[in-house]
Amino acid sequence: MAPVTDEQVQRYHRDGYLVLEGVFSPQECELMKQEIEKILEGMDVPSHCRTEFITQQEDQLRAQGSADYFMTSGDKIRFFFEKGVFDEKGHFLVPREKSVNKIGHALHAHSLVFKEVTHKAQVQETGRRLGLMKPVIVQSMYIFKQPGIGGEVTPHQDATFLHTEPLGRIIGFWIAVQDATEENGCLWFIPGSHRAGISRRMVRTPPGTYPLTEFVGEEPKYDEDQFVAAPVPKGSLVLIHGEVVHKSELNSSPNSRHAYSFHVMESEESRWSPENWLQPTPELPFPSLFT
Repeated sequence: MAPVTDEQVQRYHRDGYLVLEGVFSPQECELMKQEIEKILEGMDVPSHCRTEFITQQEDQLRAQGSADYFMTSGDKIRFFFEKGVFDEKGHFLVPREKSVNKIGHALHAHSLVFKEVTHKAQVQETGRRLGLMKPVIVQSMYIFKQPGIGGEVTPHQDATFLHTEPLGRIIGFWIAVQDATEENGCLWFIPGSHRAGISRRMVRTPPGTYPLTEFVGEEPKYDEDQFVAAPVPKGSLVLIHGEVVHKSELNSSPNSRHAYSFHVMESEESRWSPENWLQPTPELPFPSLFT
């Protein structure tokens, strides 16, 4: 991969996202897939912890915000499932390996393969080219986008869930482990939307209340014509500004769309909101991106 150019940095700041192809080799992508297969083989999730990952606001609060399994996943490797993969008793209706929506939220800390990917020299250099001084990793996840059932991710801004003061301190690093196409659910963006601030936040509710999180503000209705598709070949890195509006569609194709994603916060003169669902722990303070 050639170094990130000044023109590419300007494009990132203009559009709120940037596609960099060829950052990861086919061999590195295969290693990530093999590692996640090993993690899936050891999956042991009690039925009462089988949390569906969904993006409609009311369903999010019901299924995620009310689940301690989700709220305490920031320093662990945990499993989140597609809608409709369990019966009423929590038994799998599809093969276990085809049921998972994502695995999160600390692969970067507990898997050597994903730790090396996260801290790859080109990733660190990209962060420096974007002006990062003291970036810390706040979460990571592996997203499956299962063939035929991989659910849509509705339009959102990452800073809704990962809030900082001031804004503008969150960047997503999204790695295509497989080709991402319009057919299997690639990312879509509204270019320039990161300059309008955020419209809602998901915050913790007071201790002892239910659900455990709530939304403040509302996600506006977006004009579908504003979205631009960002299909990418495997091995690509997509940089995502924390306030850019983006989405992905249902995967109705026969092909999965695996991706590994992690978020960093510029910690220099920044404050991580104590109201965020995700919090650092004594066991896992947010580690530096730079090693």
